[in-house]
Amino acid sequence: MSELLLVTFIGLLMLLYGIGVPAAYSLGLTVLGIMLLPIGPPLNLIVITQRFWAGMNSWVLLAVPFFLMAGRIMNITGITDDMFNFATELVGPIQGGLAQVNVVVSLIFSGMSGSAVADAAGIGSVEYEAMTSNGYDGESAVGITGASAIIGPIIPPSIPIVIYAVLAQESIGTLFIAGIGPGLLLAAAMAGTAFYLGKKRSWPDEGSYDLSRLFETFVKAVPGLITPAIIIGGILGGIFTATEAALVAVVYALLLGFFYYRSINLNDLYEVSKETFEDTVSIVVIFGFANLYAYWLTLSGIPDLIGEIVVGLSISPVMTMLLLAVVLLILGTFMEGIAVLLIMVPMLVPLYPELGIDPIHFGIVMVVTLMYGLITPPFGLILFVLERVTDESLDKVMKSMVPYYLPLALALLLIILVPDLSLAIPRAFGLL
Repeated sequence: MSELLLVTFIGLLMLLYGIGVPAAYSLGLTVLGIMLLPIGPPLNLIVITQRFWAGMNSWVLLAVPFFLMAGRIMNITGITDDMFNFATELVGPIQGGLAQVNVVVSLIFSGMSGSAVADAAGIGSVEYEAMTSNGYDGESAVGITGASAIIGPIIPPSIPIVIYAVLAQESIGTLFIAGIGPGLLLAAAMAGTAFYLGKKRSWPDEGSYDLSRLFETFVKAVPGLITPAIIIGGILGGIFTATEAALVAVVYALLLGFFYYRSINLNDLYEVSKETFEDTVSIVVIFGFANLYAYWLTLSGIPDLIGEIVVGLSISPVMTMLLLAVVLLILGTFMEGIAVLLIMVPMLVPLYPELGIDPIHFGIVMVVTLMYGLITPPFGLILFVLERVTDESLDKVMKSMVPYYLPLALALLLIILVPDLSLAIPRAFGLL
């Protein structure tokens, strides 16, 4: 019976998602539909209501709207220009200077927004215009812009990591810290690729180092640079939780916007608040349906069935993770990352002990894999964002990503094979 339930569930879910029903409603309608069938658990409206409400009524979920709001405020304060100027002085003289600047800006900005799509939309056009106006062709400019944007959800804060933590019932703070090593590895992979392409295609550099100019731009960028330090340092120091850190980030962003940069007003704050509220409502509804879905999975015995199938393959935990990463990568090419998290995490979490998988390590692997999907055709969201914020066609945007697929895949493979890339820092701070 479980086999029939699994096939029916996947078939109905893919049908609903394929015809354009949003991920959350696809999950809810699939569960409801199967409850109405004789092969599924009996329909119980009281249980549905209770589970839906329990999924939304979560303290840790407060981190999502606050991090979203902090990122939006940072986007309109003028901090992007200071970050870009400092990064230009720091790595601009290297071969392919502005491509290296692109990576460094994305690395710094990732400590503010927590979203790859937000990074591509917020600083993507700035990076693209700077490169194309300084001798780079459009394809080269848009390629490194899109590839570097996926660092955002790996380096803390990270919206996908918060979502994974809530679904897997793991510590947000521990997962945040676990993302630092893999995030730096991805940045190094992209910087190395940019250096190679710069040599091959004769990309220009930005002149020689000027220490006085470097110091001047650093001082101006300090308020933005310490944002990640406040978030990570506060969590590691036990000053506040990851959820409280999100509120601290909002307060700090407001102080910068109103008193340091003096670039935002009450009308801007109203617009940011409205956009954040709209996104929050959507996310909260998603978690209501996700909790109902997780309950239905447990009731139906589907995790046990999947566990039997995987265990029956008699493969090591590393091979299991590689197999799951391939499945996630395939799903990520035609589904949104959040949708994949909603579907897969409740299904896989009960299997971790049996499969010998560390939930923190695999959480990072899952997020990195899904970020890879954001730049992979046919439905990678970053591809469509870059088409909108640059002058390039979708075909050219897709083509521009090709040189980065192999280095990023190798980085992902290394993250899977070397768990300490994710676990060493949390372990050093006593979080594991």
